[in-house]
Amino acid sequence: MGNADGVLPGTEFGHRVPVPPSRPFLDTFRANLKETFFPDDPLRQFRNESGPRRVILGLKYFLPILDWAPSYSLSLFKSDLIAGATIASLAIPQGISYAKLANLPPIIGLYSSFVPPLVYAMMGSSRDLAVGTVAVASLLIGSMLADEVSPTQEPALYLHLAFTATFFAGLFQAALGLLRLGFIVDFLSHATIVGFMAGAATVVCLQQLKGMLGLEHFTTATDLVSVLKSVFTQVHQWRWESAVLGCCFLFFLLLTRFFSKRRPRFFWVSAAAPLTSVILGTLLVFLTHAENHGVQVIGYLKKGLNPPSATSLIFTAPYLTVALKTGVVTGIVALAEGIAVGRSFAMFKNYHIDGNKEMIAFGTMNIVGSLTSCYLTTGPFSRSAVNYNAGCKTAMSNVVMAAAVMITLLFLTPLFHYTPLVVLSAIIMAAMLGLVDYEAAIHLWHVDKVDFCVCLAAFLGVVFGSVEIGLVIAVSISILRVLLFVSRPRTTVLGKVPNSSAYRRVDQYPVAQTVPGVLILRIDAPIYFTNASYLRERISRWIEEENDSSKGETSLQYLILDMGAVGSIDTSGISMLDEVKKIIDRRSIKLVLANPGSEVMKKMNSSKILEAIGHEWVFLTVADAVAACNFMLHTCKPGATANDNGACEAVV
Repeated sequence: MGNADGVLPGTEFGHRVPVPPSRPFLDTFRANLKETFFPDDPLRQFRNESGPRRVILGLKYFLPILDWAPSYSLSLFKSDLIAGATIASLAIPQGISYAKLANLPPIIGLYSSFVPPLVYAMMGSSRDLAVGTVAVASLLIGSMLADEVSPTQEPALYLHLAFTATFFAGLFQAALGLLRLGFIVDFLSHATIVGFMAGAATVVCLQQLKGMLGLEHFTTATDLVSVLKSVFTQVHQWRWESAVLGCCFLFFLLLTRFFSKRRPRFFWVSAAAPLTSVILGTLLVFLTHAENHGVQVIGYLKKGLNPPSATSLIFTAPYLTVALKTGVVTGIVALAEGIAVGRSFAMFKNYHIDGNKEMIAFGTMNIVGSLTSCYLTTGPFSRSAVNYNAGCKTAMSNVVMAAAVMITLLFLTPLFHYTPLVVLSAIIMAAMLGLVDYEAAIHLWHVDKVDFCVCLAAFLGVVFGSVEIGLVIAVSISILRVLLFVSRPRTTVLGKVPNSSAYRRVDQYPVAQTVPGVLILRIDAPIYFTNASYLRERISRWIEEENDSSKGETSLQYLILDMGAVGSIDTSGISMLDEVKKIIDRRSIKLVLANPGSEVMKKMNSSKILEAIGHEWVFLTVADAVAACNFMLHTCKPGATANDNGACEAVV
């Protein structure tokens, strides 16, 4: 290899892969840290701005209402007024229903639809998100807290634990946003959420059999077997009056939803159906005195706005652990749902929401909520969809909804005294059936079987275990899949596509032709300590298979590794390359690299492995590498290597 330029004949100097200039460690560390935690570069808006201007921009960053409120107009308020009134008609019955699902007094559901929406209107970046309680989080709170404290035997303690769990959930959410750790929520993949939501919806519907059948005693477990056992061991206590009433209202709610889907202009029909059901059910019970014939009613709801609850929070053993665990789990689930819903509607209207700002907003509203007698809230899909379809323009629709709830709390709560619980059960069941997205599951089956298995595992874990078990199983499988991708990266053989200079996978392109005497392998992942040993063994196996298949033909002389997909490499990866080189050197095979990235080149140069391989054997493209190998194959004496003096005719 005595060429004056240090390159093989037939190649050009400009095609060499350069070693990037070295950078100070602190600069590199700072750049990687910024890319990890600040990919959106939130500080760019403060550059070249004066001190007072930076303060204003900082306030607008944490309080987006300061950005859009000065330009707010009457026409925008008209749209938000209609949207806010529409979602209030849904929020009031849902708030009462979901509070019962969490084993909390119904009035807590109304409290939770008053304060948190006001906080979000000031801090949230989504124009369409309608804040309120959600069924899945309510079920989680109910099931996790009920394992430690009975909501019927110790209602005050249970209520205080719910407030404490909400406080920890808010603290956790806000911390994720402030520390820029939102990527943690990304471990809840789309497949995980589809399966988890479907399983939770199934469990919630099963739990409502208590109200639909008028049962007074019911299991606190959420799994399918326990619920069905509780239902069918109390057949003699079923109330046909409740069952008939519940089925009628459930049919009415599903019919209005079907009508609204077929006629999108009449979205308000489905939105108003829950409140209509509450009004009709209340009137029916009041006029017929059905509460005396087995139909259970809500009972007394006190008037007045949210009382303070800061002194109700519990930070002492033995309840601190359960409150903390419940808060973290429900906080993650609420974040995943709220951010996913917000991003979906932002995409429809072509605007951007900041995930970290949303986390801070969610966290703050739940912290404030926990201090004002509220439990966990987020942005539920059903309510946000109604808000979107009603034509909301800004977060002011949440303020309008909160105002409607405030009026209800101040003046209208006595009207809910005769509201039958079976109507609330029907409202919950109708809402939950919309969360069973079987079309998405079928799509997962056709596109990615592994994702479908993750979805199914989440569903079965929730239905036959518990909500927490289903969530843990789904996240564990998702993490395991990521680890498998990293620890077992794909390596594929490349061949030349006829009439082109492109080299592609031979298993994808049957017409691609391998090069005699040359094995081209593509590594499709970064090389780390987790996969270095596997790659060494896999490359050795590829060489063995190539030698076995080339008997009687040109023996293997060159191994080309396409490094285009290797974004980074660590010291274990460098050691792996060194070991591979030593292994194939003993077989008189030359190691050639193609298209290594800047990080790979820097580390190979620093570790001297580049010197061992030879910089002249590192090429810009696979085509360049193959051309050089072919040149050497046709100019070297049989059995000689490129390093043998006098073996190659054209080498100076």
